[in-house]
Amino acid sequence: MNADARRIQRVYLTLTLGNTLAASFIWGINTLFLLDAGLTNLEAFAANAFFTAGMVLFEVPTGVVADTWGRKLSYLLGTITLAVSTLLYFLMWQVHAPFWAWAVVSMLLGLGFTFFSGAVDAWLVDALRFVGYAGGLEKVFGRAQIVSGIAILFGSVAGGVIAQATNLGVPFLIRAGVLVAMFVVAALLMKDIGFTPDHSTGPLKATRAVLSASIEFGLKRRAVRYMMFAAPFATGVGFYVFYALQPYLLELYGDKTAYSIAGLAAAILAGAQILGGWAAPRIRRLFRLRTTVIIGATLGSVVVLTALWLTTTFWVALLLLVLWGLVSAIGLPIQQSYMNDMIPSKQRATVLSFESLMGSVGGVVVQPILGRAADVSGYAASLGFAAIIELLGVPFILASRRQREKADAASDADAGDTTAGASGATDARGATDATPPDSPGDIGTLPPVD
Repeated sequence: MNADARRIQRVYLTLTLGNTLAASFIWGINTLFLLDAGLTNLEAFAANAFFTAGMVLFEVPTGVVADTWGRKLSYLLGTITLAVSTLLYFLMWQVHAPFWAWAVVSMLLGLGFTFFSGAVDAWLVDALRFVGYAGGLEKVFGRAQIVSGIAILFGSVAGGVIAQATNLGVPFLIRAGVLVAMFVVAALLMKDIGFTPDHSTGPLKATRAVLSASIEFGLKRRAVRYMMFAAPFATGVGFYVFYALQPYLLELYGDKTAYSIAGLAAAILAGAQILGGWAAPRIRRLFRLRTTVIIGATLGSVVVLTALWLTTTFWVALLLLVLWGLVSAIGLPIQQSYMNDMIPSKQRATVLSFESLMGSVGGVVVQPILGRAADVSGYAASLGFAAIIELLGVPFILASRRQREKADAASDADAGDTTAGASGATDARGATDATPPDSPGDIGTLPPVD
């Protein structure tokens, strides 16, 4: 790896560390915070659904910002939007604001995250290709996941302890402060390399171009399309489970005010994420196809959620939480690499944002449904329903696998630009002839959160 590639990765990891640290201060207590503000389970998860609705609504416009005005600008706008929205959350908690206010500000939080989705990963991949990095992406995304895990480990524990020592609002103030600091860091270190922003088009024309690119390089490419169709199930369940585990573990623990336990749960997920990020490229080498690992991780998540449904013991639930975090963490870097290797550089941020949009649609629908299930049948039963919903995404991943894209078999040993333009010749059905048939024995997400 050359010096430029190392520098780019250091900047990417720094941004990842800061973003995740800011977010993680509230991850362990967010549901408790909403409930403490006077919301019911249905309203709390509906507020989260409005967050994901904001992501759906704003993905395309912010994709215009990333692909026409620059990935750096998109990142800077995201940090400021999230900082302001976080402060509004704090103020609403203080006054026990009505549900409609939570819905509006949750959508603003969604806007903040859409400035990040796709843009930062696209910035990394384009910059690495520009400076001649020829390694596999699993290693880079795996390192980012390890850094994220470390940030979550510290931030979530600190957030829970701080909340218990002070109140549930203080971690939100800390989060806003860290986001402002990251704005300064990105302004100094982040440069658009390997990508030239196009300022010549107006907003409406640029939006049409983004939608056209999302269709041409996303939905029209079968392997990418099927992964997009799978996203709503995994993302919707991931959103819900992460937040539902906070009150559920406190319920099993027997003390609903032990906020440090909620922070511990997020820290456990962080530890699993660190291990998963380290293990992902190593596990990838054990299988010929990336989709084997992705499907295996999805099925593993389904099994663990089913076990969480059946357990009534706090310590068993903690162990299962570790397993759930681990299988999710192993699958994510590999899925990121698979998608990035199928998308051309110029449309990378756009298509990745569109994939995020599809996942957010799942969050809008799934969270209120499972939140209502928790109100009616309890958290345990809602996790069982979550397992069933996540299982519905597996046929779409299998359909993507059947397209035999070169990106499915790509590995760290593959050099050069593994974008869609280098994915092998395709026939009329969209399948590629670059990958040999599946071997007989080869049979088989932390979401952005507000």
